[in-house]
Amino acid sequence: MSSPSDSFECRWRPSRRLLLLYVLVQALALLSLLLVDIPWWALLLGLALCLGHAAWVLPRHILLSAPQAFSGLRCTADGWQLWRDLGGWQTIQLRPDSLALPLVVVLRYSLPGERWVRGLCIPHDAMAADMHRRLRVRLKFSRRRWAVAE
Repeated sequence: MSSPSDSFECRWRPSRRLLLLYVLVQALALLSLLLVDIPWWALLLGLALCLGHAAWVLPRHILLSAPQAFSGLRCTADGWQLWRDLGGWQTIQLRPDSLALPLVVVLRYSLPGERWVRGLCIPHDAMAADMHRRLRVRLKFSRRRWAVAE
């Protein structure tokens, strides 16, 4: 039997600091491509890869505007689940290399039936401070955090 304290749910919003950090790193990558002496085709390939990465990552992981973007996490007696507009709650298995730090939570997880391990970054400015603290505590001290969902 589970008590109310056994369940936990949180949602997050896009992080301005994560967006700023991403734009800064992209700008440095583009600047380094422009400063290095490489053939024009390699320069165009590098620019295309940087822009393609931005087109993929920004809506799904930073701006959370794509329907595939995860924006919620809950822990129930059935295990851990992530929320996204496309598909609702999806069962996941947390990986032991997940991090719960004061400035950022890095969730490493895998979806059922997939061999790939995915990552999700939740900065402290993406949710209320007390909710971010509760998430960190839940991730650090949950008894069955690495258990496979049933």
